[in-house]
Amino acid sequence: MNPPRQASTSHADRRSSDTVQNNNTSNSGVILDISALNMAEMDTEVPPLPPRYRFRDLLLGETLQNEDRVQVEFYVNENTFKERLKLFFIKNQRSSLRIRLFNFSLKILTCALYMLRVRLDDPTNGNEDPGDAVCLNNSQTNPEESPDIDWKLIFWVNRREPVWAIQVTVALISFLETMLITYLSYKGNIWEQVFQISFILEMINSVPFIITIFWAPWRNIFVPVFLNCWLAKGALENMINDFHRAIQRTHSAMFNQVFILICTLMCLVFTGACGIQHLERAGKHLSLFDSFYFCIVTFSTVGYGDVTPQIWPSKLLVVLLICVALVVLPLQFEELAYLWMESQKLGGNYSRHRAQTEKHVVLCVSSLKIDLLMDFLNEFYAHPRLQDYYVVILCPAEMDIQVRRILQIPLWSQRVIYLQGSALKDQDLMRAKMDDAEACFILSSRNEVDRTAADHQTILRAWAVKDFAPNCPLYVQILKPENKFHVKFADHVVCEEEFKYALLALNCVCPAMSTLVTLLVHTSRGQEGQLSPEQWQRTYGRCSGNEVYHIRLCDSKFFGEYDGKSFTYASFHAHKKYGVCLIGVKGEDNKSILLNPGPRHIMAATDTCYYINITKEENSAFFFKQQEKHCKDLPITGLYGSPSRLPVHSIIASMVGQTASFGTVAIDLQNPDPPEECNKLTLPTENGGESRRPSIGPVLEIADSSAILPCDLLSDQSEDETNQSDEESSVGSDFVKGYPPNSPYIGSSPTLCHLAPQKAPFCCLRLDKRCTHNSFEDAKAYGFKNKLIIVSAETAGNGLYNFIVPLRAYYRPRKELNPIVLLLDYPPDNHFLEAICCFPMVYFMAGTIDNLDNLLQCGIIYADNLVVVDKESTMSAKEDYMADAKTIVNVQTMFRLFPSLSIITELTHPSNMRFMQFRAKDCYSLALSKLEKIERDKGSNLAFMFRLPFAAGRVFSISMLDTLLYQSFVKDYMIAITRLLLGLDTTPGSGYLSVMKITEEDLWIRTYGRLFQKLCSSSAEIPIGIYRTESHMFPSSESQVSINMERKNCKNKMDDKNSTASVESEHPLLRKKSMQWARRLSRKNVKQPSRTEHISQQRLNLYRRSERQELSELVKNRMKHLGLPTIGYDEMNDHQNTLSYVLINPPPDTRLKLNDIVYIIRPDPLAHMPEDAQVTTQERGTKNQQEFGTNTRGETHL
Repeated sequence: MNPPRQASTSHADRRSSDTVQNNNTSNSGVILDISALNMAEMDTEVPPLPPRYRFRDLLLGETLQNEDRVQVEFYVNENTFKERLKLFFIKNQRSSLRIRLFNFSLKILTCALYMLRVRLDDPTNGNEDPGDAVCLNNSQTNPEESPDIDWKLIFWVNRREPVWAIQVTVALISFLETMLITYLSYKGNIWEQVFQISFILEMINSVPFIITIFWAPWRNIFVPVFLNCWLAKGALENMINDFHRAIQRTHSAMFNQVFILICTLMCLVFTGACGIQHLERAGKHLSLFDSFYFCIVTFSTVGYGDVTPQIWPSKLLVVLLICVALVVLPLQFEELAYLWMESQKLGGNYSRHRAQTEKHVVLCVSSLKIDLLMDFLNEFYAHPRLQDYYVVILCPAEMDIQVRRILQIPLWSQRVIYLQGSALKDQDLMRAKMDDAEACFILSSRNEVDRTAADHQTILRAWAVKDFAPNCPLYVQILKPENKFHVKFADHVVCEEEFKYALLALNCVCPAMSTLVTLLVHTSRGQEGQLSPEQWQRTYGRCSGNEVYHIRLCDSKFFGEYDGKSFTYASFHAHKKYGVCLIGVKGEDNKSILLNPGPRHIMAATDTCYYINITKEENSAFFFKQQEKHCKDLPITGLYGSPSRLPVHSIIASMVGQTASFGTVAIDLQNPDPPEECNKLTLPTENGGESRRPSIGPVLEIADSSAILPCDLLSDQSEDETNQSDEESSVGSDFVKGYPPNSPYIGSSPTLCHLAPQKAPFCCLRLDKRCTHNSFEDAKAYGFKNKLIIVSAETAGNGLYNFIVPLRAYYRPRKELNPIVLLLDYPPDNHFLEAICCFPMVYFMAGTIDNLDNLLQCGIIYADNLVVVDKESTMSAKEDYMADAKTIVNVQTMFRLFPSLSIITELTHPSNMRFMQFRAKDCYSLALSKLEKIERDKGSNLAFMFRLPFAAGRVFSISMLDTLLYQSFVKDYMIAITRLLLGLDTTPGSGYLSVMKITEEDLWIRTYGRLFQKLCSSSAEIPIGIYRTESHMFPSSESQVSINMERKNCKNKMDDKNSTASVESEHPLLRKKSMQWARRLSRKNVKQPSRTEHISQQRLNLYRRSERQELSELVKNRMKHLGLPTIGYDEMNDHQNTLSYVLINPPPDTRLKLNDIVYIIRPDPLAHMPEDAQVTTQERGTKNQQEFGTNTRGETHL
C-alpha cells in the first residue's frame, strides 16, 4: 500500500507543530482556512507560502488571492492497483455479481466435463497405455468379480485428449482467479487464507491438471473434479446475496435456509454418486446412474439392497457420507425449523403477485383480541362482494393463542394473514403490500390505561401509512375527541368518545337509542329468533335485519316513480307500497346528506335516496299480479281499502323468514297503482253506529305550506313564547338560542343550543355546595320541574361535552329540558367548566356511585335516568372480562336500592351484559342464555340481542359501534347518517331524531302504516321504528308460570309454592288481562298446596318483604341523616315485571299499543323560516358569544 502523502506549511521557528496529515477521507483536495483558528501561539500574520506552492498554483491557472489559504491534498487506498482490483472483484456489487456468475459457470462446467469423462471411460480396457483410451459402453461390466482390488483402476482413468484440454483450461482459469481473490482478501494472516475449505478444494481440483501440462504421463491421473459442486454451491449462495444487494431487495431467511438445504442435499448425493461410481471401477463397475440410484435409496433410508458397493474403499466412502449427512443435515433442519417457527410468529409476507391479482385490506392494531378480530371478520365478510377479499393483520405483538386457533379454522385460514410488525416501519408496510391495499383500518387500543397515549400511537400509525401509501383509503378509530383533528386527512374517522356520549345522552330522551343504532350498523339477515316460541322475540329478531341502503332515484323501482314529487310523499308511498322507509336524500350538487328535508324538497332523478329496509333493492325481485276486481267493487272493511288484507301492497319475503343469507328478496306487488277513490283512508263504524272517527288526510304530492302543521298527537314544537303559561315561562323564558361560545377541543361541530343569557360562575355549577350566589346544597332545594339526568363518570373529559350538547339542542322544547348532574370521581378543571358554564341547568358534583350519600345528594330519587360511564382506570384488568366487575356490582346494588330508576350502563365487554339485572335461578334468563347460544352457533352477529337489558336499551358497549367503521368500507355514508341521527352534526335543512308516545287518545290510528300517513300528512315527520314495553311474568325459582318451552325442564325441578295472591303482591304493575292470563297458567295442572307448602310460602313472602323493607329503611335513614325529605323515595315502585324491545321499520300492519314510543325524524324547524327570522337567530347567537367573550377561546384544550 502506498503511504498517504502529506502537505504542510510551517514557520521558520515551528516547522513540526503545524504539519497537516492526510486523513484518508476523500480523493479531492480540501481548502482549510487556518485564519479562523484561534490559536494563542499563532502570529497575527501568516507568512507567505513556499515558492513551490505558488508555482503550482500558477501552472494550474489559479491566482492565490488569499495568502492565508493552504491547499491540502488527501489520497486514499482506492488509488492503488490492489484497491482498484478489490473494488472490481469484491466491493462493487454489480461487477462482483458478474465475477461470481462466471465462477459458478466454471464449476458447473467442470462437473459436466467429469460426467462426460465418465461416460467415455471404459475401465475394462486397462490402463497400461494411458494415451490410448478406447471408448466403450459404460454399461458393459466384468462378469467375473476379483477378490483383489485393482488400484490402477482407481488412480488412473481413460481421459480423451479434447476433454483433458478443456479441463486444463478451466483449471488454469480457476487457479488464477482463486489466487487473485486470495491475494485481494489477504489481511495479514496467510494461513487463514490457505486453510480455508474452498481454497483446499480449489487446489485439489486445479493443481493436478496444471502439472499435467508439464508432465504428460500424468494426464490420465484421477482428479476428483466432482468436488467442484461444493464450490459451485458456495458461489451460488454468494451470487444470490450479491443479486439482492444489487437490486436493493432482501429475501427472507426462510428462503435462504431452504435454498442452502436443497443445495447441500444435491451436493451430498452428487458427491456420493460420483465417488462410489469411481471406486467401484475396481469392483462391480457400477454406472453413474446406478450409483445415483444407490445414494437416493440410502439417504431416504429405504435401502432396497439391489445395488450395493462391493469393495471396502467404496463402503468406507458410504460410511463417511452417512456420517457427514448425520452431522450436517440435522443442523440445517434445526435452523430451518427455528426460522419456520419465527416466521410463523412474524407471519411472513403478503405475496406481491397476490397483491396485484387479488384485493386485500390491512388491519393495523396495537394488540389483537379475539372479540375484536371476530367482530371485524364477521362484519367485513357479511357483505357478498367482499367474499374474495383478503385481510392482512399488521400487529406488533405476537399472535395470541386464541387468535392463532381461530385463524387455523378453514373459513379464515385461506383469507386472513397475520403479520407481526409495526406500521411505523416501511419494511413491514411493504410486507403487507400497503401500497396495493384497497383500504387500511387503524384501530385504537381502548383497553389501555392511558387512552391519550393510545391515541398518539394511532396518529403516528395513520401518518406513517399516509406517508408510505398516500392513495390508500384510511379508516381511523380515535378515542379522544381532542385528537381527532390530527387525522382529519383520513377518509373516515370515528371518535369513540364523541359517539359514546352522544348516544348515551340521546338514550335519556329517546329510549333504547343505543339499541336502535347498534342494530342499524350491524349486518343481519333478520333470521334471529324466528324459531323461538315467543312472539316478541320473533318480531324483534325479524325487524333487527333492517339496515340503511342507498340508490339513485333514476335507477330505483322503489322511488323512481316519485320524480318531481315531494320527499314526504315519496317516503309515505314507498313505505305503503314496498315496506321501505325513506329517511334521507342527497342532491347531485349537494355534498351533505339531508335527513327528512321535509315536503318542500322535490325529488329529482339525480338524487341519492337513503332508506331503511330488510335488504337493498338490488337484491329484490318484483312479481306483479293482475287485479282481480276493481277497488270500488270491494267492501271497505280493511285499513287500505281491501278486505282482511295487509295494509301494505308488498310483502318482503325475508319477513317471513325464508330468505337465504345473501339471496334475493321477492316482493309481491298487488294493486301497484290503486285508483284515487280507493286510496281514501276511512275507518269503519263503531258498534254499527253511523258516527265515524276522524279520518287521516292524504299526503300531498306537492307541499302546501298551510297544510304542514304540527301533528295533533304531539305537543307544539314551534315554542311560540306568547302561548306559554306563566309557569312554563318561568322555566325557560330567560334562555336564548345560540352557538356555544367555548368549545373544549378543536374539531367540534357547531350546534345551535339553548344557552343561559349570562355565563354562570364556576361556584354556582357545584350542586352540593352553597356559594354567595345561592344557598342550595342538594337537588331537592333547586325545585326542578323536570326529572334529573345523572351522569356518573371518572373524569370530566372533553367527550362529556358531547353529552350535554344533544340535550340542549335548539329543537328540544324548553319546557322539556332536563337538569343534568355530572357525578365525577375527580373535580373538573377550569377548561371544562368554561365550556359548560353557558348551558342552563348543568351542574357537577364530586362523588362515586358506590357511595350512597353521594347518590342521594345529587338527587337520584328525583332522577329519571342514571348514566354510568365506563371508567378508564377499570378498562384494563389481568383477566380481560373482569374489567367490568366493579361497574356491574355497583349497578346491581343501585338496581336493588332504586328499582324504578332507569339505569343506562356502559360496559367494556358486550358479553358481560348478561350479568346486568342478574337474577339467580331465573328460568327466563336461562332460556335467553340458551337462545343466545343457539343464535351464536348459527353464525349470528347479534347473538346478544335477546338479552333483556340490551333489548331495553339499558346497557351499551362502545365496541358495538366498531362495526360502524367496518361498514363504512361498503357504505361510505353510514358515519355521516349516524352523526346526524345522534345530533353530532347539524346540517341546514336536515331533520333530527325525536320520539312521540302513543296514548289512549291515539289508539284510534290502530296501525303503524296509518300512523305513518298521519305524521306525513300533518307534520311531515317520518317514523322509523317503535320502542315497545310489554308486561311480562318473570318466574323466579319458586314460580310456576311457564313462559316458553325452554323452561319446561326447569319447571319440573322446582317446588309448587306460589299462589295467585303472591303473584299479585309480587307484580303490582301487571295489567288486568295479564293477571288473568297469569292466573290461568298458574292454575293449569297445579295441585292445591298443602299446609306445609302454604307455611313455607308465607315465610318466603315475609323474607322478601323483610329484604325490601330493609333496603328501604337503609335509604331512608341515610336521607334523614343528610337532611333530605323521604317523600320522593316512597313513590318509587318496582318496574321489573316488564320487558322492552325495539322494532325498526315494522310492517305497516303492525298494531299500535298503549305506551308505544315511536322514533320519528322531524324536519328542521329552521329550514323554511323566513330570512329575517334566520338572521335574527344568527344575530342572537353572535350576540350571545360576544357577551360571553371571545378571550376564553385562547384557553381551548389542545
